[in-house]
Amino acid sequence: MHEEPDHGRDEDGFRNRGAEVTRMEAFFDAAFAFAVTLMVISIDAIPNSAQALVEALKAVPAFAASFLLIVLFWRGHADWSRRYGLNDRASQRLGLLMVFLVLVFIYPLRMVYASFFAWITDGWLTASISLDTAYDLRVIFAVFAFAFGSMGLAMYALYRRAWALRDQLGLDPLECLLTRHYRRRWLMIPLFSLASLSINAALPADLGNNFILSLPGLIFFVLEGVQLVLARRMHRATRRLLDAP
Repeated sequence: MHEEPDHGRDEDGFRNRGAEVTRMEAFFDAAFAFAVTLMVISIDAIPNSAQALVEALKAVPAFAASFLLIVLFWRGHADWSRRYGLNDRASQRLGLLMVFLVLVFIYPLRMVYASFFAWITDGWLTASISLDTAYDLRVIFAVFAFAFGSMGLAMYALYRRAWALRDQLGLDPLECLLTRHYRRRWLMIPLFSLASLSINAALPADLGNNFILSLPGLIFFVLEGVQLVLARRMHRATRRLLDAP
C-alpha cells in the first residue's frame, strides 16, 4: 500500500481532525499553565543573598522534572485532540479528569522529585520534606506511582475512546495501526505504576535503608526501555504498511 505524502498529516501519519481549538482544549491548556504557575510560586521566598540564591537554584532539578512530566501529558492530550478532533461528553470527562489529577498531584509530584534528588545526592540538593525512614521513602514512591499511573490511565482511556470510534472517525489502516500503538504505549504507564505499587506493598517492613527499597522507583527506568522498544516496533510496522504493494 504505497501512499503519496499527505501534507494534511502530522509527522507520525495522522490526518488533522482537530484544526479548530475547542473550549475544552483552551481550558485544558489554561489549567496546565496554571499548574506550572503553582510550581513556580511555591517557592517560599525570593532569595535575598548569594547563599539563598544557591539554595533556591538547588530546587531547579525538581522543578524541571515536574515540568517535563506536565509537558508529557499536555503534549499527549494536544496530539490526541489534533489527531481525532473528538469533543463528545466522554472525551470531555476524561479531559477534565486529567486536569483534576494534574492540579491535585502537582505539589506531591514536586515533593517526590525534590525528595528523590535529595536522596540520590545525599542531601546536597535540598527538599522541603525529609526522608528519615524507610517508610518515608515508600510513601514517596507510592504517591508518585499512583499519580503517574492515574494520569497515564486517563490518556489510555482517551486513545481507547478514539479506537472505539474508529469507523465514525474514518481512520485509515495507517491511523488504525498508530492508534493501537499509542493506546499500548499509554497503557504501559498504569501497568508499570501498578507494578511499582505491588512491589512497594510486598517489601518487608524491616529492610532499613536497604537498596531494595529503591525498586519501586527504579522500575520506571525499565518503563523507558519498554517505550523505546515499542516505538521501534511501531516504526518497523509503519514502514511495512507503507511499502506494501
